[in-house]
Amino acid sequence: MDALRLYGRYTAASIRGQMRYPASFLMTSFGAFLATAADAVGLWVLFAHFHHIHGWGFGEIAVFYGTVGTAFALTDAATRGFDVFGDFFVRTGAFDRLLLRPRTTVLQLLGHELRLSRIGRLAQAVLMLLIGLSLVHLQWSPRAAILLLAAVAGGMALFAGLLILQATLAFWTVESLEIANILTYGGVQAAEYPLDVYAAWFRNFLIFVVPIGCIAYFPVVGALGRHDPLGAPDWVLFASPAAGFAFLGVALWVWGFGVRHYASTGS
Repeated sequence: MDALRLYGRYTAASIRGQMRYPASFLMTSFGAFLATAADAVGLWVLFAHFHHIHGWGFGEIAVFYGTVGTAFALTDAATRGFDVFGDFFVRTGAFDRLLLRPRTTVLQLLGHELRLSRIGRLAQAVLMLLIGLSLVHLQWSPRAAILLLAAVAGGMALFAGLLILQATLAFWTVESLEIANILTYGGVQAAEYPLDVYAAWFRNFLIFVVPIGCIAYFPVVGALGRHDPLGAPDWVLFASPAAGFAFLGVALWVWGFGVRHYASTGS
């Protein structure tokens, strides 16, 4: 509870700092909304021409898009410390100060900054999700609500794990590697479509290596009430979001390994 109170104070300070420049916050948020909305428009144009992909319509794809987009926007807002870890903390030696404080480094990096401007990306994803749900005429039930919430929660855990692994690399590379964005931003793009549209080897990668498919595809299929073209049993649809938390656990273990082998770069 003490750690939660401290995190609350971190985020409150971050919010107060950003609200000192409300015009910048509004313009940045609106820019993020427009940038991601361009992707949604491209998706709509694609389906306006082809109507469906492997039997999936625009409304169903919009649900996939909105679910994974919501999870990533929330994670991206809360993990700024890991996103800039190499350049801001390792290269400058600022990480040394975090090690001297009587709190975990994970908590301190999570409290580094809460990026309010990501509300623009979040709003666009939620809007897309609502549009998709209205188009598929989803019959709301506790099952559908639980599956969608589990997909968002599992997605947040998975994307946090990816960003933590990206930050861990900086212990050896000093600066953050942009190539790691293949798994973060690339993963978001891949999860916006059903797994059955991909080749078998890529599906297996998205299920068993970096389980993006587990947090986006299986629970959303269950929420939509569709039969899974891949033949997954019903229990998999409910259990699959747990893969995101398992991935986060592995990422935190790797982070601890990196911290134990950290050699200061000085300042």
